[in-house]
Amino acid sequence: MPAVPPPDKPTNSNPDRLRAFAKYSGLGFQMLAIIGLSAWAGTALDERFQNERPWYTIVLMLLGVFIAMYQVIRSLTRDS
Repeated sequence: MPAVPPPDKPTNSNPDRLRAFAKYSGLGFQMLAIIGLSAWAGTALDERFQNERPWYTIVLMLLGVFIAMYQVIRSLTRDS
């Protein structure tokens, strides 16, 4: 009967998995903060200037989404 080779060790250890989890969850919270703060600022500006339509909220939320996506892409390409 031929000898069975030992199974290969997994390439990802627990500390590596935890580090990756922390990195990606941090990116998620960063996105949430950027978009949330831009929405809050837009709402505050719309209330202050008493706009009929929420133009500041729309513009700042879209800007926040683009900034958050830029930060994520920059972070992912820098670490690769």
